[in-house]
Amino acid sequence: MPTVTPFQEHTERYEGWFEKYDDAYRSELEALDRLVPATGRGIEIGVGSGRFAAPLGLDVGIDPAGEMLELARDRDIEVAKGVAERLPVRDESFDTALLVTTICFVDDIPRTLSEADRILTPSGSLVIGYIDKNSPVGQIYQEKKKTNPFYEDARFVSTEGLIERLEAAGFTDFEFVQTIYQWIEEMDGLEPVEEGYGDGSFVGIKASR
Repeated sequence: MPTVTPFQEHTERYEGWFEKYDDAYRSELEALDRLVPATGRGIEIGVGSGRFAAPLGLDVGIDPAGEMLELARDRDIEVAKGVAERLPVRDESFDTALLVTTICFVDDIPRTLSEADRILTPSGSLVIGYIDKNSPVGQIYQEKKKTNPFYEDARFVSTEGLIERLEAAGFTDFEFVQTIYQWIEEMDGLEPVEEGYGDGSFVGIKASR
């Protein structure tokens, strides 16, 4: 089963993170904005409360946590309950699929990527945003897992490992952006967004066939 309980029971704490760490949130949002196409129909898999889908102009959100879906609906996202491995979506029905800090919570990454591939049009793109497990912030999150209800059961991924999974799922073309170069408690303003990966803790990948 997907990791749902913390997001159901700690919805206010989840929303509070975005308020407390607004600079980190907006830096991540800016990075993803460079990858998410401005046109076409988009879906966020693991939409949460819609904090990314709404400003990025995505139409639909899927999530297993009902409390989160209510917040996403309030942000004018068309929502449906479901999990990443079994999307309640027709084949080739979206031009963009987005996963933000979701890949570390799914039960089956290959199945998740296969489902994303299934619902994308032939020219569509999959965009994934995540904290690289080998980055400074990724290391701190892993050290703090037992004290954080959201990350206690998370399985963080490395960029290299995720690329291998994407290639196995049939994705061949990749574009990378990165941001967040220090621990979020120490940030004072927006972090720059740069191409590539390996320096920033938050990485965005745009993958297509």
